[in-house]
Formats: sequence, structure tokens, C-alpha cells
Amino acid sequence: MMDWTTRHCRFFHRLLAPNALLYTEMVTAAAVIYGKRDRLLGFNTAEHPVALQLGGSDPKALAEAAAIGQALGYDEINLNCGCPSDRVQKGAFGACLMREPMLVADCVQAMRESVSVPVTIKHRIGVDDENDYAFLFRFIEPLYAQGCKVFIVHARTALLKGLSPKENREIPPLHYDRLKALKQDFPQAQFVLNGGLTDALAVHWLDALQADGLMLGRAAYHNPWLLRDLDALLFGEDPARPEHREAV
Repeated sequence: MMDWTTRHCRFFHRLLAPNALLYTEMVTAAAVIYGKRDRLLGFNTAEHPVALQLGGSDPKALAEAAAIGQALGYDEINLNCGCPSDRVQKGAFGACLMREPMLVADCVQAMRESVSVPVTIKHRIGVDDENDYAFLFRFIEPLYAQGCKVFIVHARTALLKGLSPKENREIPPLHYDRLKALKQDFPQAQFVLNGGLTDALAVHWLDALQADGLMLGRAAYHNPWLLRDLDALLFGEDPARPEHREAV
């Protein structure tokens, strides 16, 4: 999450959830290549496992940025195909990339050829009026064929005209059933559910949808203790997991 999951936020979250996979803010490929890397990409080794989320649509630039991320020690490279903000749309990446699955497939291929760590995708279930399951299937199919095996599904359509990014996180209805359908059509892939998960009851969806994981966004920022609760439910209590005051 841009301006949210900074290295300081991630370090705090790691204290609460020893088993969670943490993600950076989205960083554009150009910023990775030409920007101040320590400020943008520096992290504490205690954060592992931690994924670098990239924004972009140029296969060559994304491949170079992915290689830089791996060299710096990131455990996964994630391509954002779900952000609906105006700024991202002007850069021709984020959610609008769902309309160009073959371009995204080229990006996946280029990144996978440049790194040995997993390359994953975060995406929506549709864009504007292109929001049926057939559209989602056509997006996933070429990426899976290029070797991408992990998809983080924000189970809302991205409405690129008329809604703010905040409204896009709240107004479009959730369709969790799409993830279950994807799991049935691509049984060898992993699908992680995102969107509308605000309490520990979220673990119910793992079995109900055959989901392979859960991703929390701003809920983990506003209520970081939720991360601790989920970590304990999924992995068991850990004496090293701190109580409230110890973590602070």
C-alpha cells in the first residue's frame, strides 16, 4: 500500500505475525532503477519473508527492477495489476493492465527470466463493465501459461471512472465466489483472497473457497493486532509473539 507499508510499519507487523508474508509499498520500476534505492527499498532482515511490489508495464524495465529487488534480498516480486488510482492509470499500469493480459504475460516472462524468486500478481476481478468471470479467466490464463503460479485476488471490480481509490475499496461489491472458480479452473495455482477481510473470522474463507491464503490491507494497518490473532489461529500460539505493550 503506497505510503502505508513502509519499512517501519513492516517491522512492527513482523513482531506481531512471525509467519506472515509482508509486502512493500508499490514502487514503480523506474523508481527502482533510477531512484534512491536505500530510501525506497531498504529493509531490516527481520522483515523476511518480504515481497517487493512493482508497478509498471514495460517488460524490460520490470525485468531490470525485479533483478535489483532480488539482489537486495527480497523473497518475492509482485506485479500490481489492481490499483485503480488516476496517477497509476496515467502511467498505464495497475488495474488497467487487466485489459492487456498478453502484455502482462510478457512482463511475467521477462521478470521470471531475470530472477529465481517467485513472480506473483495482485489483481482485481474485473475493470469497469468488463467484470464477468470470462474476462477474469482470460486475464489469468496467459499468466499461468508463462509460469506465474500465485495470484492475489482483490475480489472487487475496479471502477476506473467516477470512484476514488478509497471508494474503489468499499463500493464495488465483493465476489468471493470468483476465487473458488479460479481455483477449480487452475488447481495447480495458488489463489490468495484479498478485500473486505476485517476480523479473525476471515479464516473461514480458507476452507469455504479453497483459498490458499489471505491478504490484509488497511485492516492490518488500522488494527495491527488482527495480524497477531490470525497468525495465532493459523500457526498456533508462539511464546515469541508479543503482547500489546511488548510489541509497542
